[in-house]
Amino acid sequence: MRIFTNIAIILTCFMDRFRQSPCRPLSSRSMPNIAALLKQEIVRQVRKELRAETLTLKKSLVQHRTEIRDLKQRLAVLERQPSRTSASQPRATPLPTQDGASPKFRFRPAGLKKMREQFELTAAVLASILQVSTQTVYNWEAGSSRPSQEQLTKFAILKKMGKRKVQATLKQQSDH
Repeated sequence: MRIFTNIAIILTCFMDRFRQSPCRPLSSRSMPNIAALLKQEIVRQVRKELRAETLTLKKSLVQHRTEIRDLKQRLAVLERQPSRTSASQPRATPLPTQDGASPKFRFRPAGLKKMREQFELTAAVLASILQVSTQTVYNWEAGSSRPSQEQLTKFAILKKMGKRKVQATLKQQSDH
């Protein structure tokens, strides 16, 4: 380190300070403690060098913190903007049914459960009407899966029929 190369400077500073004190007759009480003075001078020089070294580190730390703050702000702005990839891809349109008209039925898991309760149908009965398994109906109601376009068409037809017609149809099927 520079500390050992600057020993000559330290000693000259020490000697200058020693010379500045008035000359008195040497006695055990008035004799300066050379070791303490030398230690003070070394500590002063070390602090001076450390201040210079840490100043550059502090400057770089401030610079890095401002860069990080700016990057976080840019990231927040970019996250708020809609992504370009989703805008470039066309939105999925419902497939037309066989007769050419697309059904006006929007599927929601809570809506399916409500419709089933309004029509007083169990999941098993609704599954038999739609020709799917009971577990599929439960999955639709839980939202873990979605019905196909064909099933959505059947939902729309079922909803248009109403509760009385559905109950009458089920009665006729059970009589056969």
